[in-house]
Amino acid sequence: MKRIFTLLEKTWLGTPIQFTWQKTSGNYLAVTGADHTVKIFDRHGQKKSEINLPGNCVAMDWDKDGDILAVIAEKSTCIYLWDANTNKTSQLDNGMRDHMSFLLWSKIGNFLAVGTVKGNLLIYNHQTSRKIPVIGKHTKKITCGCWNAENLLGLGSEDKMITVSNQEGDTIRQMQVSAEPSDMQFSTVKTDDQTSATENTVRIISVVTGRKTLFLFYLNDPDSSMYMEFQQCYGNIVCYSWYGDGYIMIGFSRGIFVVISTHKQEIGQEIFQARGHKDNLTSIAVSQTLNKAASCGDNCIKIHDLSELRDLYAIVNLDDENKGLGTLSWTDDGQLLALSTQRGSLHVFLTKLPILGDSCFTRIAYLTSLLEVTIANHVEGELPITISVDVEPTFVAVGLYHLAVGMNNRAWFYVLGENAVKKLKDVEYLGTVASICLHSEYAAALFEGRVQLHLIESEIVDAQEERETRLFPALDEKCRILCHALTCEFLIYGTDTGVIQYFYIEDWQFVNDYRHPVSVKKIFPDANGTRLVFIDEKSDGFVYCPVNDATYEIPDFSPAIKGVLWENWPLDKGVFIAYDDDKVYTYVFHKDTIQGSKVIWAGSTKLPFAHKPLLLYNGELTCQTQSGKTNTVYLSTHSFLSSSKDAGPEELRQMLAQTLTLQRFMDAWDICKILNSPATWDELARSCLHHMEVDLAILVYRTIRNVGMVMSLEQIKGIEDYHLLAGHLAMFTNDFNLAQDLYLASSCPVAALEMRRDLQHWDSALQLAKRLAPDQIPFISKEYAVQLEFTGDYANALAHYEKGITGDNKDHDELCLAGVAQMSIRMGDIRRGVHQALQHPSRILKRDCGAILENMKQFSEAAQLYEKGLYHDKAASVYIRCKNWAKVGELLPHVSSPKIHLQYAKAKEADGRYKEAVVAYENAKQWNSVIRLYLDHLNNPEKAVSIVRETQSLDGAKMVARFFLQLGDYGSAIQFLVMSKCNNEAFTLAQQHNQMEIYADIIGSEDTSNEDYQSIALYFEGEKRHFQAGKFFLLCGQYSRALKHFLKCPSSEDNMAIEMAIETVGQAKDELLTSQLIDHLMGENDGMPKDAKYLFRLYMALKQYREAARTAIIIAREEQSAGNYRNAHDVLFSMYAELKSQKIKIPSEMVTNLMILHSYILVKIHVKNGDHRKGARMLIRVANNISKFPSHIVPILTSTVIECHRAGLKNSAFSFAAMLMRPEYRNKIDAKYKKKIEAMVRRPDTSETEEPTTPCPFCQFLLPECELLCPGCKNNIPYCIATGRHMLKDDWTVCPHCDFPALYSEFKILLNTESTCPMCSERLNSTHLKRMLDCTPYLRPEVGQ
Repeated sequence: MKRIFTLLEKTWLGTPIQFTWQKTSGNYLAVTGADHTVKIFDRHGQKKSEINLPGNCVAMDWDKDGDILAVIAEKSTCIYLWDANTNKTSQLDNGMRDHMSFLLWSKIGNFLAVGTVKGNLLIYNHQTSRKIPVIGKHTKKITCGCWNAENLLGLGSEDKMITVSNQEGDTIRQMQVSAEPSDMQFSTVKTDDQTSATENTVRIISVVTGRKTLFLFYLNDPDSSMYMEFQQCYGNIVCYSWYGDGYIMIGFSRGIFVVISTHKQEIGQEIFQARGHKDNLTSIAVSQTLNKAASCGDNCIKIHDLSELRDLYAIVNLDDENKGLGTLSWTDDGQLLALSTQRGSLHVFLTKLPILGDSCFTRIAYLTSLLEVTIANHVEGELPITISVDVEPTFVAVGLYHLAVGMNNRAWFYVLGENAVKKLKDVEYLGTVASICLHSEYAAALFEGRVQLHLIESEIVDAQEERETRLFPALDEKCRILCHALTCEFLIYGTDTGVIQYFYIEDWQFVNDYRHPVSVKKIFPDANGTRLVFIDEKSDGFVYCPVNDATYEIPDFSPAIKGVLWENWPLDKGVFIAYDDDKVYTYVFHKDTIQGSKVIWAGSTKLPFAHKPLLLYNGELTCQTQSGKTNTVYLSTHSFLSSSKDAGPEELRQMLAQTLTLQRFMDAWDICKILNSPATWDELARSCLHHMEVDLAILVYRTIRNVGMVMSLEQIKGIEDYHLLAGHLAMFTNDFNLAQDLYLASSCPVAALEMRRDLQHWDSALQLAKRLAPDQIPFISKEYAVQLEFTGDYANALAHYEKGITGDNKDHDELCLAGVAQMSIRMGDIRRGVHQALQHPSRILKRDCGAILENMKQFSEAAQLYEKGLYHDKAASVYIRCKNWAKVGELLPHVSSPKIHLQYAKAKEADGRYKEAVVAYENAKQWNSVIRLYLDHLNNPEKAVSIVRETQSLDGAKMVARFFLQLGDYGSAIQFLVMSKCNNEAFTLAQQHNQMEIYADIIGSEDTSNEDYQSIALYFEGEKRHFQAGKFFLLCGQYSRALKHFLKCPSSEDNMAIEMAIETVGQAKDELLTSQLIDHLMGENDGMPKDAKYLFRLYMALKQYREAARTAIIIAREEQSAGNYRNAHDVLFSMYAELKSQKIKIPSEMVTNLMILHSYILVKIHVKNGDHRKGARMLIRVANNISKFPSHIVPILTSTVIECHRAGLKNSAFSFAAMLMRPEYRNKIDAKYKKKIEAMVRRPDTSETEEPTTPCPFCQFLLPECELLCPGCKNNIPYCIATGRHMLKDDWTVCPHCDFPALYSEFKILLNTESTCPMCSERLNSTHLKRMLDCTPYLRPEVGQ
């Protein structure tokens, strides 16, 4: 609320003042104090007139239209009448010689009621100047009164009476009240009573009695009249006011105001009560127009909204008023609120401004006070400029450089400079201006159905005179202009004949017109004038594009639309809003879509009360309010601009829909990135296709990796033909009918045909082909025929196959003829179909036609076609069905199907032709039948047996078994019974005929159950055949019984029995059985110890490797003593390998013995190869351990002497020769060498070749090459299995079988003459060897040493 002016006359000071607003318009304010004058001011505070009175003013009132002000004064019988139109005062004598106390104009007609201090009444009709004096209406002074809409006059007097009279002064009702009445008001209240059909409103007179109570006088039902009393704490009733339907707002002196209802069910109830003012309340006023109530007291005014009284709308503080406040009063239109004060001042506040405003691009101009216009451009960031204007305008317009304001037929123009605003001129038009539009240089004013276009500043353009101004329409045009608009290049107007004219200012001529069926009420062009929204007299809205002269109806267009604004944000070209009093409706004009241009409703936004939209920029709506300010409303259709970061998935999907509707594709892209779901990306892509945004669609499809769409769109993106491009896009979105229409409208209509062919819409394709490509009809007919054949429409398929024959395209015609053949057969024309099929070169056709005929039970024709098509199996099958065995026999060599051979074989067997039947059964793989024929009819059991053995046929084996049983060959019968899984029968047969051994042998090689083995074992047990009993008890897992039988075996079977006993104990893993067997082997039972090898095998079977190792050493020692060195070597090696694989410590004795035995074995290899030095060195090692070879001491020493001598090791030869000369050996020397050795001893030669040294692989110490203990690091060095020397780090390899090391170079040389490993005797050649670069794993000191 804004204070406009304050009136403070010296003559009023210190006394209360009266005032009253002019009714209806509120242009004048009459004020009087204690100065015997009534001063009349206009709404801006300028004094217009003054009425001098003989005394102080008693009462004053404006008539219903606000034309006449009536005033009465003390000590005067005259009524003063001031005419607002002529500014003249006239006097009227009351004719009753009474001083007047009351004055009131009627609400209907021009009746003035005047009451006197003696209770008399005068009713004056101003229209007819008739006076009706009513003497004695009351007995005392008339103090208050009121008129109602039926011209009933209620009066109250100091005589405590209320009278109700008609306009003639006749008393209709009267009522005595309890105290002196004051502040009388009329009201009508609607009732809920449906019983009285004539009248459902109640007429009530309300009056304050004794300043404490409110009396309600019901005119229709005086008996229902009632007093309303209030709490003492409220104080006196200051004033009250009716509002709404039957509600009364009452102000009390102690600052409280209360709302009560007069409705029957809640009468007297306090609907609302509040202490609005702390100390006192002096007045309340209600404005029904504004729906506001004002109260004053405590030096402030409070404004409440009637719809929500608890909410304070505004507070105005008047700190300079220290004597208290007076009376409040609104103008009828609610624009102004006046307040008198106790010190004699009067304040006028602006509560509601006329909502006048305009915009040009992003600049807006709007009324901020009655004589003040503000220009702002928030988008460009310009500071607002306020302009004081000379008149209270009824229209405002703003252009690029100018502002126009005006009223009636005058307009004032202002130039908008950079820093200041300058008044330019005022223009008078030929009629009252309805609206005015400005742009850069021109203004256009609409008045009385015409538009005047004129230059704003004449000196701007050096134009001719006729370009300065022009009046539309021309005199000869019979139309009235109803609306107009001005853009940078065009004046556009709409007429009552429905014509929209475009006048091009540059060329000063009309360039376009559009004729609408009905008159055009309003037009709203966009900034360039290339698109325009117009509303016709039916209140329908349309978008008009002058470029292609097309109109598009706006959907869901409210008939209450007040105006339209186009989006000023440069990137939103097609968005506009239409608004009424409550809502803003957002629309989008989609210009380029595959469905053509159209207008889409995007959504609606609630518009706050009394907001008028001025400017739309990027979803923000700048609105003007009644208070002279602007407010921003954010469109609900643009919610994605503010809150997409924190929104949930559901909100984001709604925002995505908004962005797609508004064609804000980059915003949609951002939302899709947040959601990142295939469905939303697909939605964006489809929308891009719909709006023909091909490049963006490619980007989206590339993001979701839809390669097919990307490639398709890349191929079409360069197409310039709009219809062709739209057709392709419509096809991609599966709108095929639309795609066809677009293709046919394009430069390449044949694309429609290609599409229909690809979609297999053959009817449409044929229709299109007749128009666009007749040469394609045969090919389309053929494709259509294929589809019809598939759906079972054979008649039409035949017709289309026939249409498809061209005569010059061989491959195509063959397909059509094949179709004709098949369809002819299906239609029953078998002769024609078969003929065509036989003529046709295709085998497949013959097969297909044969199948059709076979289903139709036409076997001979079907077989003929199959045979012709070389489908021998099928042909033979059909010939069998028609019992043509001769034909079947001819085809049989070519038939592969066993089923046909079987059928043929059965037929031949039935005829007694068994040989042919056997061949057919064999081809059919029916072996049981083959066996049966060989046994029963062809007497060839050998062949039957061989087939059973080959095929393992169970039934065949049974047949053969029965055959042998008949012959008495029980062994063979048992064998074939077992083969046929008839074990019980075989067992019984074996028992009966004493053939159990045969049965046992056979069953041992089969997959047999424990029960079978047990039954055999029990049989042998009964026969006292311990070995066989034990064997079968072992097989069925009964280990103790098996061991018992094995140990009972006679000595002839001893070796095998002990082996089996060891196997039994090994499987049983039972300590008791183990100890039984060990006792047996040690001879505990019979005093005869068994061979140690059995103990070794037992320990191995039990996986007791340490005991096995000790036994192995013993066995090896025995073998060695017996001279079986190779056996001893193999025992030790196998034990060594087993212990190594089990990661068990290897005894050092075993390692040493194996090394010495291996050295002995190497001697033979080296000597055989003629390498005497290596042989000599190994013999020296063996001779040094000669005690381990007791059987061959002399031969070994002899060989050592001879080899050392050959190798030049004379000293070593001498020392071993001397050993041989000992008496115990001398006589055992071979006579061949005896003399030679004796000579060596007699003539000793102690010269000896030094043994070469090589480095220790552990510490690199140089030591003799055959030395295995390093003096440097005291490590046992691994030895080479090829030479017996110690290993070298850089010449390392291993045997791939036994993993023993060898010198790589030496092992390769050895394998040139040998084919096995000297250690493990496995086959080996030099290619299997690999030199090892890292020998560290083998250099760990030998386990156990």
